Amino acid sequence: MVRTGNLPDAGLVRSLMATVRNTRRGIALLLAGTLSASAGSPILAVPAAPRTAATASMSSREQALQALNRLAFGPRPGEVDRVLEMGVSRWIDSQLAPETVADTLLPARLQNLPTLAMSSEEIFNVYEKPVRDARRQRRLASSPASANEIPMTREEAAEAQEKIAPEKRPRRVIEELSSARVLRAAYSERQLNEVLVDFWMNHFNVYAAKGLDRVLTTSFERDVVRPRIWGRFEDLLLATAKSPAMLFYLDNAQSVADPEHRPPVPARAAARRAAAEAMSEESGTVVRVVRRGGLNENYARELMELHTLGVDGGYTQKDVTDLARVLTGWSLEREGGGFVFRERVHDIGAKTVLGHTFSAGGGIEEGEEIIRRLARHPATARHIARQLVERFLSDDPPAAVVDRVAKKFLATDGDLRQTVRALIESPEFFDRTFYRGKVKSPFEYVASAIRATGAETNGRVPVLKQIAQMGEPLYLCQPPTGYSDAASAWVNTGSLVSRLNFALALSANKLPGTSVDIARLIPAADAADPARSLEALAKVLIAGDLTPATRATIAKQLEVRTAPADDPSANTQIALIAGLILGSPEFQKQ
Repeated sequence: MVRTGNLPDAGLVRSLMATVRNTRRGIALLLAGTLSASAGSPILAVPAAPRTAATASMSSREQALQALNRLAFGPRPGEVDRVLEMGVSRWIDSQLAPETVADTLLPARLQNLPTLAMSSEEIFNVYEKPVRDARRQRRLASSPASANEIPMTREEAAEAQEKIAPEKRPRRVIEELSSARVLRAAYSERQLNEVLVDFWMNHFNVYAAKGLDRVLTTSFERDVVRPRIWGRFEDLLLATAKSPAMLFYLDNAQSVADPEHRPPVPARAAARRAAAEAMSEESGTVVRVVRRGGLNENYARELMELHTLGVDGGYTQKDVTDLARVLTGWSLEREGGGFVFRERVHDIGAKTVLGHTFSAGGGIEEGEEIIRRLARHPATARHIARQLVERFLSDDPPAAVVDRVAKKFLATDGDLRQTVRALIESPEFFDRTFYRGKVKSPFEYVASAIRATGAETNGRVPVLKQIAQMGEPLYLCQPPTGYSDAASAWVNTGSLVSRLNFALALSANKLPGTSVDIARLIPAADAADPARSLEALAKVLIAGDLTPATRATIAKQLEVRTAPADDPSANTQIALIAGLILGSPEFQKQ
């Protein structure tokens, strides 16, 4: 069930309703209060798993809606009928094989986002290096590195940094990556593929604002995650383990063995080191001959706790430490930022992880082997299954479904396509108990609103700011957990008010770079009357699934105006009605 400890009580909501009822901001707060107050009631409650063997099947239309809400980012106008005509099962089969689904119109929407096709090295040189050079010049202006260096003045250095065009600054990279996510979610025909990209990018979260990850995240999604989400989990896990973005984010790139556990230094290198030490004794200078850093356990811990076994996966602190030792030397190239194994700082001592002992003298193969073992572990199967069931079915995953999906994961050697299919083909997936039983994340909410209204958007900063204001700035989740799939993470007054403000701005064409024509969604005869507009728009936007309470709440906000039948656009209530429906508790569920 949704936790409501941080939500307003009914008295506060009633007070809020009394003080702000007659303003647009008040409308938003009113419905947000309705959502918040009802978070523990059936309006936003996450259903418990069915307690009987029998299931209450959905109607065909409800099945189509369930598929479009869970396996896609919601239906577009008329899409429920198209799925019914095609057949729900056939549509699901097509989504499970996205390589067979034509997506010819999407590339044109992405063509103005050039960083999507750039290598990490190109992104660094174009977007990161100029800023770093300008900052270096500013430091030199304050404190020259040597008497021979003639730096810019402080004013010149500041001017050089200001001259870097906004479209050439590092933030542009993440903005374009975020815009692409919105455009793919809103317009791609391969909807399940995009839902799974969102799932796995949270499962293997990297924080794009951390240093070099501004540069590395584009390749992480494009070259590591996207190509592997329909293959074996083992391959996806190993690719993320060797990805520069993950190595940098969780600090494994700087994790090195203690000096006594490193390989013997080659004779020639030892001679150079001895000579350097001798020179330092004669000159009185200090020569740094030991590589800085030490063992870092961040990635090893998250690899077991988040990426594979789960927090209750049966590992110990010693397992974490020895796994970190196994992964020493997994680092980044100094040029180009690619993966490199640094043998000279790898821990060559004996280690034991989860009962498996690695003899002394091993190298990179130790890390590759333990990652494969972790990928195939029964605890990993259960952890991945539970997360998938939570994402696609219920915040309180039914144990029977988790067991069924975990067994398929193990039986198919971690085949992710078959694992997802096992979840969808579970009878519970179309059990009425779970119909509209999850709350959309901010990203899902915005994408679904764009799709439901048939809006045209470029997915740029105005839309991205709306998602961020709701609490989910894309690629900027700092904790390694990624963003949550549970309603409890998103049901709070501030976030819900931001959602409603977005809904009202979208329907009223107040979002720069985004346009929508609400009037074209319904017949002109219905658009001429507010009451009929409400019913017609409810049918288009939410399949008519508004509760009497929500209908009454919206109706109270509408002044009775009748537009001339020959000019439905004169009815200024249409946009308001659409915005309130998009902001309703029913639309925020999936």
